[in-house]
Amino acid sequence: MKAVRFDNYGDLDVLRVAEVERPEPGAHQVLVQVKAAGINPGEAKIRIGALHEMYPATFPSGEGSDLAGIVVATGEGVEGFKAGDEVFGFTNKRASHAEFVLVEDGELLLKPADVPWTVAGSLFVAGTTAVAAVRAVDVKQGDVVVVSGAAGGVGTIVVQLAVNAGATVIGLASAGSHARLKELGAIPVEYGEGVADRIKAEGTPVAFIDNFGSGYVDLALDLGIAKERINTIIDFAAVAKHGVKAEGNEAAATTEVLAELVALIQKGALEITIAATYPLAEVREAFRELERQHTHGKIVLEP
Repeated sequence: MKAVRFDNYGDLDVLRVAEVERPEPGAHQVLVQVKAAGINPGEAKIRIGALHEMYPATFPSGEGSDLAGIVVATGEGVEGFKAGDEVFGFTNKRASHAEFVLVEDGELLLKPADVPWTVAGSLFVAGTTAVAAVRAVDVKQGDVVVVSGAAGGVGTIVVQLAVNAGATVIGLASAGSHARLKELGAIPVEYGEGVADRIKAEGTPVAFIDNFGSGYVDLALDLGIAKERINTIIDFAAVAKHGVKAEGNEAAATTEVLAELVALIQKGALEITIAATYPLAEVREAFRELERQHTHGKIVLEP
């Protein structure tokens, strides 16, 4: 089978698509033929070595957590899944950017027929990160919440979850994203010089969810927001300096949360924006687009 690999930390050119042996499922494992697998900023940071202290790579390394596909085979003790089932979920083995992936049976759910492959296959990291961030700042009815990186894969989900909770959401994004943010129920505000005044013109924020970094935690503090209601998924230096929260994917990484997100999608209360799809062979191009940091939604590989 084909799978993405890299043999050392580095830029996009270290990524390659290799021929590797197709695995066989062991006890409580499911072999899935991958139909869609989302890519995420954290994977790029792991690849360049920026997260080595927290998440070191073992070479040659695969990559990828999000996945959706078709069950090919099951190992001993697997119940609830059989060959031919359409499933989605995640793997913690950095392995979903491949034609086939072994998944623990507790990390899979049956995919509803009305949820597209690309949506199901890109839901885990962004969706659970968004849930954790919204929970971390305790979004409630009537709150005014600021979201940086509001048009990205995580940001668009955060916006919708906060709107669903009854909050007024101020979404920071470039002008080209404002129409989409309005569709999702947010008040769009352009980032850059004078952003604090533009935020204040829309309301008095009580919570801030930072999906971008680059000084937004300092902005939140300057706006008078309490540290316990500021969450960043990216600026760990600011967490160490100021003691704000840093709840992300790991705080909500369960199939129960995935089931809740899918139920919202099926009810029409949550939309997952798919910005682009790429074949596995174009994994470098997919990450090049992601790393421009102007993507409106999720980028998905289709092996």
